[in-house]
Formats: sequence, C-alpha cells, structure tokens
Amino acid sequence: MSKNRELKVQVVADIVEKIKNCQSMVICSYNGLTVEQVTNLRKLCREQDVQYCVLKNRLVLRALQELNIPGLENLLEGPNAFVFSTKDVTNAPKVVNDFIEKNKLQSLEIKGGLMGTEVMDVAAVKALAALPSREELLATLVGCLVSPVSSLVAVLDEIAEQKAA
Repeated sequence: MSKNRELKVQVVADIVEKIKNCQSMVICSYNGLTVEQVTNLRKLCREQDVQYCVLKNRLVLRALQELNIPGLENLLEGPNAFVFSTKDVTNAPKVVNDFIEKNKLQSLEIKGGLMGTEVMDVAAVKALAALPSREELLATLVGCLVSPVSSLVAVLDEIAEQKAA
C-alpha cells in the first residue's frame, strides 16, 4: 500500500473515532469567513470544550460509510467544517449558532449534523441549539425539588414561632 493511502486510511480511522465518541456533530459551510473570524470561532470552541476541524469531505464520507450512517452525502460538498461535541449534545450546535447570530454572519452556514447516529437537518440543529444544556436542566430540576421542601420548612417555622408567642 502506498504511503499516501496509508495516511488516508489512518485519517479515516481517526474520523471514525471522533464520530463514535461525539455526542453531536455539526456540519458547517465556512466559505467566505475571514481568518480572524475562524480564529475567534476556534477560540470559542476551545472554551466550550468543542472541537472544530476542517476535514476532507471524501474522507468523512468514507468514515460515515464505515459506521453505516447514511443521509449526509448531499451535505458533503464544498468547503465544510465539522464541529464535534463530546460532553453535551447541545454544545456544538449552541457554539456555532450563537457565533453566527452574535456576528450576524452569512458566510458561516449550518448545513446539518449528527446526534449520535441520527442525522439532523438545519432545523433540528437549531432546535438543539435552543435547548438548555444538561447542567442547566439539572439545576432547574434541583430547584424544583428543593422549592417545596424549603416552603414547608418556612411554614413549619412560622407555626412554631406562633405557638411560642
């Protein structure tokens, strides 16, 4: 096997691992972004523990075929960036969507994505970006669980004070 082919086989294996280990993946067309904008997006991705990378479409297609994930073939045309989120399903969509809205960009466009092995269209990616993160949901749940208990304690304390008086 030629050296070039060995390299490509290794890159496909790396992409397969990235897709297997990610909670969600967003495919973006970045045609027309300036170097400064890409640098800012990469910095934001690092801060949010999300991985932004530019990969060859053909190699990503091979990785998807290896994983038996159909449905993204039509998105893999033109210059694409791939944003992988390993910790939370909402991280990658949020980072990309917020960056687009904050900077009012038309040159960065969400094309679709993956959540596990499920293919998502643009609407699904944007809906996922609108959801609160796992930590926010857990904090809300804890708040809901603690609220009745704290109210009960306040009422019982008030009753105890009235009886003492």
